[in-house]
Amino acid sequence: MVDPAARCCCLGWDFSTQQVKVVAVDAELNVFYEDSVHFDTDLPEFGTQGGVHVHEGGLAVTSPVLMWVQALDIILEKMKASGFGFSQVLALSGAGQQHGSVYWKVGASQVLKGLSPDLPLHEQLQACFSISNCPVWMDSSTTAQCRQLEAAVGGAQALSCLTGSRAYERFTGNQIAKIYQQHPEAYSHTERISLVSSFAASLFLGSYSHIDYSDGSGMNLLQIQDKVWSQACLDACAPHLEKKLGPPVPSCSVVGAVSSYYVQRYGFPPGCKVVAFTGDNPASLAGMRLEEGDIAVSLGTSDTLFLWLKEPTPALEGHIFCNPVDPQQYMALLCFKNGSLMREKIRDEAASCSWSKFSEALRSTEMGNGGNLGFYFDVMEITPEITGRYRFSAENCEVSAFPRNVEIRALIEGQFMAKRIHAEGLGYRVMPKTKILATGGASHNRDILQVLADVFCAPVYVIDTANSACVGSAYQAFHGLAAGTGVPFQEVVKLAPKPRLAATPTPGASQVYAALLPRYAQLEQRIVSQTQGLLE
Repeated sequence: MVDPAARCCCLGWDFSTQQVKVVAVDAELNVFYEDSVHFDTDLPEFGTQGGVHVHEGGLAVTSPVLMWVQALDIILEKMKASGFGFSQVLALSGAGQQHGSVYWKVGASQVLKGLSPDLPLHEQLQACFSISNCPVWMDSSTTAQCRQLEAAVGGAQALSCLTGSRAYERFTGNQIAKIYQQHPEAYSHTERISLVSSFAASLFLGSYSHIDYSDGSGMNLLQIQDKVWSQACLDACAPHLEKKLGPPVPSCSVVGAVSSYYVQRYGFPPGCKVVAFTGDNPASLAGMRLEEGDIAVSLGTSDTLFLWLKEPTPALEGHIFCNPVDPQQYMALLCFKNGSLMREKIRDEAASCSWSKFSEALRSTEMGNGGNLGFYFDVMEITPEITGRYRFSAENCEVSAFPRNVEIRALIEGQFMAKRIHAEGLGYRVMPKTKILATGGASHNRDILQVLADVFCAPVYVIDTANSACVGSAYQAFHGLAAGTGVPFQEVVKLAPKPRLAATPTPGASQVYAALLPRYAQLEQRIVSQTQGLLE
C-alpha cells in the first residue's frame, strides 16, 4: 500500500446540489482518496432538504452560499485529520452544479486576497455576498425574464443559434435579470457574478476566477461560436453585466496558483495550479472520456444524453455547450423525464414486476417489433412536450393495447429511437468509430443495452461513473498542466481504466431501424400536433 502522503496527484472537486465531494487521482490515473460532506446531514443548521430551500410555491429554489463555503472548510479539515499529503498536489480543478449563480458584494475581492490562515473560510467570508441565498438549477421562477430575453434577440430559435439553447428558467442570464428587476439595490452592490463552478475556483484562488466556456454556455449569455458574451443578451438582462462577469476562458485554462491561505493552513505547495472549474455535465463528459462521434447515455430516473459534436445545429429542444476538453468542438445535452420510472411501470404491468421476465420479453421479440411502435410518457416529457401513452400498429393505426412482450419491446425501442432522432436533430451523426457509453441503473441490463446497440447501430460499453464529475475534474487538472504543451486530452487520460464492451449491433439492425426511425419521427410529430390542437 502506497502512503497517500507520498503520491503526486491532482484533486477533482464537485460542488453538487446535495454535497461537496473530492477525489485524489495519482499520475497513473488511479483514484486513491475520496471524501464528501452532505449538506442536509453534515450542515443541518442551514435547514436544507436535498441541499436546497424551496419558495414561491415551488417555483423559486435557492441554496445558502455560506453552506457551500463551510462544506469546503469541513472537507479540508477532514483531509488534514486523515494525514492527506497536500504537499503532493500538483493541480486541482472542479465542477459545480450547472446554472447556479453567486453574487459577490463590493469589497469581497479584498477579503479574498487577505484571508487569514488562522480562521476557517466561512468565518471570513460571511459579509461577502450581496445575495445570501443563490438561485440554483431547480429554480423555475423566471418565465417572464425568459420571454423578455427571447423577444430582445428575435425569438427562441435566434437565441438558440446564438447561445446554444432557447431561454430556460434555470439559466443564469434569466436569473440575473430577475435579481436586477426585483432586487436592484443588491444588484448594484454586486461587484462580481460567478457560476457555482467559478465561485468554487475563486475560493481556491483567493481572487475571482474566470467562467469557463463550457459552463458559460449554460447561461443564455455566451455566443457559442465566437466564445464571447453576447452584447444583445447582456443588455437584455441587466446593466454593466459584462464587467460583473469578467471575460470567459477555455475550460483547460490554468487560472492561477492556489492562494497562500491553503499553503499556510493546509500545506499545499505554492506552485499548485488551479485549472478552470466547469459544470457538472461537462466534467462528466471528461470523466467518461468521450471522443468525437461518441455518445453517453445515462439511464436513470430520467435519461440523459451527452453527445460529442463537431458541427452542431442548435434547436428549440436540448442544449449545445462548448466542449470542455476541446475548445474547437461542442457537446450536446438532451434530457428525457420518462426514464427508469417508466421502465419499472411497464415491467410491473407486463412482466409481473420481474426484470428477468422483462429481459426474456426483449429476447423473444424481433428487432423492429413487427412494425409496432409505442410512446410512453406518464409524466410530461421534456423532449418532446407530450404526456400519455400511444400505440401504433405496423399500418400506423392507433391501437389501445399490445400483447405483453410487444409492449415491453415497444417501450425500449421507442425510448432509444426517440433519443437517436432528437440527437440527430442537434447535428449528431453515427460514425464508423462511434461508441456508446452507458451508465445508470438500466445499464446493468444486458438485454436493454442490446436494443440500444441495435437502434444506434454502434457498440455499447459500460463504465463505472459513480464520481464521473469529480474524476473528470481531476483529469481536467492533469490536462490543464499539459495544455500549454498542446497535448490533447485523450493523450493525457490514456492510462485511465477502459470501459467494458457490453453489446454489439445485431446483423441487419441498420436496415430494420432505417425503416422505423422516420416512421417513429412522423408519429411523434402527429402526437405533438394533436396535443397542441387540444390545448389551443
